Amino acid sequence: QVQLVESGGGLVQAGGSLRLSCATSRSVLTIGSMGWYRQAPGKQRELVAVFTGGASTNYASSVKGRFTISRDNAKNTIYLQMNSLNPEDTAVYYCYAKYVFRDYWGQGTQVTVAS
Repeated sequence: QVQLVESGGGLVQAGGSLRLSCATSRSVLTIGSMGWYRQAPGKQRELVAVFTGGASTNYASSVKGRFTISRDNAKNTIYLQMNSLNPEDTAVYYCYAKYVFRDYWGQGTQVTVAS
């Protein structure tokens, strides 16, 4: 099993930045796919950024150039650096991992961007 614990959400003004963290109970190097999704009120959960294998990444078009996913292998933690935030980025952000054919989700962290 994989446990995921997110932190770093909060309230920020438009144009501001936040960094989310997701600590895992297993080595990130053993997890096949890991990243971030988000869900805004009344909308479906959507991919934000993910490591697809090794160092390869995939980003939603709406966040390319503004968000950066990274990881610290020694700390078993991944990060999401979010810059130039706008109100459309307001959502609950979830850490995601796929391990041994199963999907795991964190509890979610709220990000609110005020205009």
